[in-house]
Amino acid sequence: MKLISTKVHTIIGLVVGVTLIFASSIFNFTDNTAASMVAMWVGIFIVLNELITTSPSSPLKLVPMKVHLILDIVTGIFLAVSPWLFNFADSDQPGQWVPHLIVGIMVAGYALVTSTDDAKENTRSRS
Repeated sequence: MKLISTKVHTIIGLVVGVTLIFASSIFNFTDNTAASMVAMWVGIFIVLNELITTSPSSPLKLVPMKVHLILDIVTGIFLAVSPWLFNFADSDQPGQWVPHLIVGIMVAGYALVTSTDDAKENTRSRS
């Protein structure tokens, strides 16, 4: 059962993306370059990715919602494992890596429970 509409998914994604862009300041890990850069670039990717889907909330309807959701799952997994990929999980300050893990799991999670039904209706109405 899919609980989230594509419209709501896009709004959540935009909020998450913008939050990630500013995460190093919000969670006070600006002194960790790897953690800051990963959060910022993943945030930018998420925002851009949300703006190009076939969701009713997206201005550019370029990427089918199913493809977008797969990208979200991969992005979430990448973000969740990034502290180990970029060697900042060993920090004695969990605030530098825990947000990556939690938000990454959440991104993959909300992608898994998003419906693609209204994306199909939107695509049909444009034909």
